[in-house]
Amino acid sequence: MDIALELAQSAVKACAADNYNVSAAVVDRAGVLRALLRADNAGVHTPDSARRKAYTAVSLRAPTSAIAKNIQDNPAAAQLVAVDGFLILAGGVPVKIGNETIGAIGVGGAPGGNLDEACALAAIKQVEGKLK
Repeated sequence: MDIALELAQSAVKACAADNYNVSAAVVDRAGVLRALLRADNAGVHTPDSARRKAYTAVSLRAPTSAIAKNIQDNPAAAQLVAVDGFLILAGGVPVKIGNETIGAIGVGGAPGGNLDEACALAAIKQVEGKLK
């Protein structure tokens, strides 16, 4: 739980450094919410989008940006957008120890999913040494 909170705090701070008001959600390997933080001026929709991005990333064990690209490139994957609880927008990233997915982080609220993802990746990098 401590690492989940640290991940969420690190993501919100990383985005704040670029003047983006975001929410960050961390889920465990089962998709259960472990931490959720919303910057003071983040949009009202951002906590839910962050949680859903994290849930999508852990469920498919892939960054949501890669999932979105796969859907664009592969019409057979198009119905992934209809899976209950999924949000196929960049900003969700699995958290791994080696090859094992132990959870995911989702960020929502920056002016682009690529920026949400950058904040999520910065947060993971911040706690890498603690993931053992």
